[in-house]
Amino acid sequence: KRPKLHPYRMAEGSQSNSTFQCPAFFILTGIPGLGDGQAWLTLVFGLMYLLALLGNTTLLTVIRIDSTLHQPMFLLLATLAATDLGLATSIAPELLAVLWLGPQPVQYTACLIQMFFVHALTAMESGVLLAMACDRAVAVGRPLHYSILVTKARVGYAVLALTLKVVAVIVPFPLLVVRFKHFHTKIIYHAYCAHMAVVELVMGNTWVNNMYGLALSLAVSGVDILGIAGSYGLVAHAVLRVPTHEARVKAFGTCSSHICVILAFYVPGLFSFLTHRFGHHTVPKPVHILLSIIYLLLPPALNPLIYGVHTKQIRDRFLEMVKFRKKQF
Repeated sequence: KRPKLHPYRMAEGSQSNSTFQCPAFFILTGIPGLGDGQAWLTLVFGLMYLLALLGNTTLLTVIRIDSTLHQPMFLLLATLAATDLGLATSIAPELLAVLWLGPQPVQYTACLIQMFFVHALTAMESGVLLAMACDRAVAVGRPLHYSILVTKARVGYAVLALTLKVVAVIVPFPLLVVRFKHFHTKIIYHAYCAHMAVVELVMGNTWVNNMYGLALSLAVSGVDILGIAGSYGLVAHAVLRVPTHEARVKAFGTCSSHICVILAFYVPGLFSFLTHRFGHHTVPKPVHILLSIIYLLLPPALNPLIYGVHTKQIRDRFLEMVKFRKKQF
């Protein structure tokens, strides 16, 4: 009998010398080079997605039902949880299907939509972390004026302004792809529709796409990192002025959970950015794709755990909810 070819292999062989005009769909391959072994990664990334769903939903529920938590710091935390929930959901279902079932088709429009939400929610998370750092700087540096300087209304305006900024700077990503009419191949050697992974397929001059992606990464993440560093410089200066050691430890403890969240987001992101931009020919592609997935799924999975453990108000309210549930049964 003649062996039956896998649809992905058939597509790969049939388009070796072909070009495609506005394809109806692309094919996501997952992580090249791992073969059937990538199915085992479904357990790891599936667990991370489950933690992200349960943790962030619980965090949003606790903040919503407890009126004492309707304060600027917790409203920013709720914004971060909603962003994490959207970020994880924007890639996890498609990612898990590709890893478990093998290469999967994704419609052209759906690919562009996923591209927008992945990059938009990543930029949104970076901006929220900056806003939270500024909030902590005011809380530690100007505690007597905190309630005047940081209000719920100002937090709402800040989140709205951040959302509009993110939409404005990320919309060009899919638009810069739509302008290309011919593609070398339909196969995306990636686990989700990242901007540069799609750009690699197009026929034409992609200099604008490359430069815009690089400039946006440096402008958005770079400015946010500088702002966070400046905010915590002010926090450190204020903490060192506190007279007693116990008071310094308490003041710094209010920022510990946020520092852990910042590290969980920016450290994998920095490695992913450096390997993609400067280690393109030295770092294996599977490593780069794994880093990019971890960068998108690890923070949503860890953030609720970090805040749940380190923030007393949330921890106590969650325990009260659990005890109340037990009494009902």
